[in-house]
Amino acid sequence: MLFRSTGLGKTEMAADIEKLERQGDYLILRVRTTDPVVWKVRVALSFKDIATVLKALVRFSVIGFMLSPSQWFKKKAEHPGDF
Repeated sequence: MLFRSTGLGKTEMAADIEKLERQGDYLILRVRTTDPVVWKVRVALSFKDIATVLKALVRFSVIGFMLSPSQWFKKKAEHPGDF
């Protein structure tokens, strides 16, 4: 997973998802950045946030990406360029 932030300028951070767990009315997504710094980032997702993500996932472009056999067997994803 790659992160970019307007607060970091052009800096790009690589990260791995560590855990997704329920805490009260939220799902907590725990992410560990690995490059250029090691940080633990936590995101609290409400029901409304999750509904927004699910709506985005049912678009044809996303479904096509997920069902593409070439994606399943790639060892490493190609860099997305400037995102």
